[in-house]
Amino acid sequence: MNAGLNTHWEPQPAGAAWVTQTLAHCSSENAVLRNFADLLHTSTGTRLADWVDYLHVPTAAGLLDAGFQLAADGWYQHPAALLPPVCVSGRRIVVLRVDSVSDFAVACSHRFPIAVLGQAGDLLRQAWITTAESSTVSFGVIEHRGCSIRRPPSQLSDQQKQQICQTADQLRLRPREFDSHEAAFTSLQQLLTSAIQLVGRDVTCDLFFEAERAFWQGRNRAARVQFMRQAALGMGWGNHDHHTYRSSRVCFAPMIALFEQLGFICRERFYPGHNAGWGAQVLEHPVSPVVIFADVDLTEAELAGDFAHQQLAPATALGTIGLWCGLHGEALFAAGMHHLECQFSFDGARQQLAELGINSMKPFTDFSFLRQCFTEPERWTVQESRLQKLLHLHLITAEQADTFRTAGAPGSHLEILERNDGYRGFNQTGITEIIHRTDPRRIHISN
Repeated sequence: MNAGLNTHWEPQPAGAAWVTQTLAHCSSENAVLRNFADLLHTSTGTRLADWVDYLHVPTAAGLLDAGFQLAADGWYQHPAALLPPVCVSGRRIVVLRVDSVSDFAVACSHRFPIAVLGQAGDLLRQAWITTAESSTVSFGVIEHRGCSIRRPPSQLSDQQKQQICQTADQLRLRPREFDSHEAAFTSLQQLLTSAIQLVGRDVTCDLFFEAERAFWQGRNRAARVQFMRQAALGMGWGNHDHHTYRSSRVCFAPMIALFEQLGFICRERFYPGHNAGWGAQVLEHPVSPVVIFADVDLTEAELAGDFAHQQLAPATALGTIGLWCGLHGEALFAAGMHHLECQFSFDGARQQLAELGINSMKPFTDFSFLRQCFTEPERWTVQESRLQKLLHLHLITAEQADTFRTAGAPGSHLEILERNDGYRGFNQTGITEIIHRTDPRRIHISN
């Protein structure tokens, strides 16, 4: 992945079919895995494939034909698809990604015996489900911070574990309200620099986004409801797909710089059309399973440039993204993320959440390989000081200010996503549509 690369992703049905067939075979051979897959669907609206961290198979048969390539570390990976890495070993193993192995063990120990490997505070821990029946397939879960099964960490001392705990706490409790953008970025940059020096870049990255998800969840009821459904099985947010950050124009380049400090690499840039009024930079971390979708108001002339690394002038008029930031603050600071997108069974999740009083907006993508929709927006109260600033700069009208003052403005969402055929891209036309439909100036009239 090169910075600024305008990657064009295509569905990879052969690779996805290989994974689907492998999981189906493993489920047929292991009743516990099969039953747990059913439980994931009925209790969380997710599919087994949405959680897979890695696979082991006995032979490489079919892998190359499916588009997988043998990497230097001995693992097979698909360079063009969002599919788990595969190791050829002596048996079949399915491992799911969870936030916490301990949480998984506590939640599921009454369902089946669980053997937890590793000590508290280790960066990588696994748990294996043991059964009395003989099976050719092993089933387990993995928790990892700043590492992966392909990049195992070194052993930590008790002091290093304590430093990681302290860093996690500092990131969760970091200040988010500042008198100026300059002060905000200086504070966060200093915090990240100290954290990276203390516990390393990749660990800091994982701790940072754990804190970001927690802050977003605290401001979004749909997130809390869905998290509790997933936490009931000990899974946490292990199915997260990407984190979306909205930014004002003047804060966009500094925000990208902070993400790059955490080790992110700029993937594709979004050019949603000359009249869309916005653009986005997709970033991906080489170690942590974190993808960022960062969007910003842009003029037509700015779309062709590297807007992620060029300081943008202050806005003279506000599009949907700029207005959201003006009303609520920067997503990196006071507002928190605009949404977290997780992988689900699209119809199952929507129906199950609706039964719990969490309704969804009209889907903005409905392809065979990609389906997306927002939950209805969480409406937030708007601070009077923000309204006064927007009025002073003539960026909203007095009538709009009165509406936001009395009715609030849409804040955050949970995004329900279903990926098929290993597709790892985004729908530019659909995102433009949903951005326009969630504009605070019109959402109080119609979704």
